[in-house]
Amino acid sequence: MSILNKKIILTAIMLVAVTLSLFAVIGGLKGFSSTPSDRLKPDTTYSNKTYKLPDKVTFAGEKMPLDNFDTRESLERELLTSAYRHSSTILIIKRANRYLPVIEKILKQNDIPDDFKYLAAAESEYSNMISPAGATGFWQIMQETGREEGMEINSVVDERYDVERSTQFACDYFRKSYEKFGNWTLAAASYNGGRAAIDEQIQIQKQNNYYDLLLTEETARYIFRAVAYKLVITDPENYGFKINKDELYTPVKYFEVTVDSAISDFSKFADQYRTNYKLLKLLNPWLRKPYLTPKPGKSYIIKIPDEDRRNGGSSDTVN
Repeated sequence: MSILNKKIILTAIMLVAVTLSLFAVIGGLKGFSSTPSDRLKPDTTYSNKTYKLPDKVTFAGEKMPLDNFDTRESLERELLTSAYRHSSTILIIKRANRYLPVIEKILKQNDIPDDFKYLAAAESEYSNMISPAGATGFWQIMQETGREEGMEINSVVDERYDVERSTQFACDYFRKSYEKFGNWTLAAASYNGGRAAIDEQIQIQKQNNYYDLLLTEETARYIFRAVAYKLVITDPENYGFKINKDELYTPVKYFEVTVDSAISDFSKFADQYRTNYKLLKLLNPWLRKPYLTPKPGKSYIIKIPDEDRRNGGSSDTVN
């Protein structure tokens, strides 16, 4: 067979192969989509969009000046950030159902506006977070500051991890700040920026309204971040979060035991109450060691997980 004939045959084979491939592709497309209207449509269950701000927004009973473009855009920034931090915001919404009742009760006892509970979301996402600077717990308390306010902070006990004790610390701070500044928004902002720094900017700028002050970026965003969490937590579906009520984290049932003597082994202590070391520590994260050496004359309230008792239903004393 001549070289020319071989080339003709090879060319013919290639043409047949290409033709068959085209028929296979076309056939597959026809089987996949018989008409243009039946072709696969893009998934529209997820979309990026902005959210319309409410006509009126308040924080701690004080109206936000949304007619100010800077106020509107600052709130929108935090709202979009919260709405599109999907997994983190979902966890915040779930945790809120567990911890807000605890925080709300303490705020009410101290006559602090209920909206301050959303500051804890801005601080720590309702978790015992530790910042790079060492700020710890739901309310991000520095070691030195906590000790100055009477908190026990050492290698054995660290009350910054106690949501009740740390919330009381925050309430004391808020009350003092309110007495100084005369309004709750500045009192809240001072928790982030510090009273001295806020006061310095008031003197420099001759303004005493949070929304009219030029502050550091973190403090300038602080109130808006808290308000964004307020909007999302109170109406999650409006911002794209569809969470069933039974998917929210529920409060853990427990009863309380008062202890005023040393505990040498928390695993044995837990076993006495038909629980285990892990659950005991999860409910009492302020207990930092496997043992407890109480300060002289001080007693401690330890939560014991118990599905058979209602929250706070009873208490015992261990001497």
